[in-house]
Amino acid sequence: MAVTDVRLMKEMEGPALDAAGRAEETERRGRLSEKAVAELSEAGVFRLLQPARYGGGEVDPRSYFEVIRELSAACGSTGWVASVLGVHAWHLALFPEAAQKEVWGRDPEVLTCSSYAPTGKVRVVPGGYRISGRWSFSSGCDHAEWALLGGSVVEGGTAVDLCTFLVPSGDYEIDPVWDTVGLRGTGSNDLVVEDAFVPDHRVLSFKDTTLCRVPGQEVNTAPLYRIPFGSLFPYAVAAPVIGMATGVYREHVEYSRNRVRAVERDLATAAGKKANEDPTVQLGIAEAACDIDASWLQLERNFSSLMERARDHALIPVALRTAIRRDQAAAVRRSVRAADLLFGNSGGRALRSGGRIQRLWRDAHAGSAHAYNDHDRTSRLFGRSELGLNVREPVL
Repeated sequence: MAVTDVRLMKEMEGPALDAAGRAEETERRGRLSEKAVAELSEAGVFRLLQPARYGGGEVDPRSYFEVIRELSAACGSTGWVASVLGVHAWHLALFPEAAQKEVWGRDPEVLTCSSYAPTGKVRVVPGGYRISGRWSFSSGCDHAEWALLGGSVVEGGTAVDLCTFLVPSGDYEIDPVWDTVGLRGTGSNDLVVEDAFVPDHRVLSFKDTTLCRVPGQEVNTAPLYRIPFGSLFPYAVAAPVIGMATGVYREHVEYSRNRVRAVERDLATAAGKKANEDPTVQLGIAEAACDIDASWLQLERNFSSLMERARDHALIPVALRTAIRRDQAAAVRRSVRAADLLFGNSGGRALRSGGRIQRLWRDAHAGSAHAYNDHDRTSRLFGRSELGLNVREPVL
């Protein structure tokens, strides 16, 4: 890591340690505590991808996701919420300047949640749109004052555009339906909107984000804001899973190491016997470490390529975008596989209620269920691109 990355990670040690200590409470509560969110905000986590003109860090995505990885290794729910709420600052920076001023003008620390699936109804009206409906899986919504909601614009019975609508909390209700076996502490509840008006300046088309030509670039000129939505945002639900697997790995290795040492101490008699070391555990550690490292190295390589092109104002080709989506979903599959292997090699202790391994293992599986982490779909996109076939994907 660069010097700035080392400093950044040093600053995150406190929040990560607190997240680990509160993990069981967070799961039991079903959401992050106000204190936890305040500490993450004070540490600047949510503003790392925010424009500097609004007090943000404008950091390289690799640095951002390294922070997310560490938080997720400590507590899956905390890392997940930090990741998705934090990446929304980047998405908001792509909106027209008027929308940014409306959100950050009075308070640059305001948080925004989301639910991008176009499940609501959208009507075109003078000056904007009216939207209604129910949007699900809005992680961390209890801590946000705005929401980014997906919707299809329909004309003559045909969907002509896919947009994101920026809506203030006064225009939606939170329905507390979140009750799951994993990521229980994310508070990913439903948002219900009844005929809310959304002015034009608070609407962003995915066509613009796919082309990397968005209104926000007029005022936010850093390379960070010339990266495609479909390349950056999906990693916001993949990097936490890599982090959860990292947490399982660290916990498993530490326990196994201490167990070996304890046995060796017990057998350190005059006979000079040594512990009977289980080769299965050693092989599992090596295989899991390889999968986790491979996933992270691909993330770093991909964002190096993206940032290099963005700095040069160069076109980001479909071949690179589909490769990034392939690697992102593959990283989740590898990470879950690593967590499964380590969970199985941890023995009965991993089943204990309240234990870190079982919680992170459940969280990793829950995170893998996100639509953006669909391995088969992203693999098909890459395969079509490699064969020279047309790639039909609204978010790429």
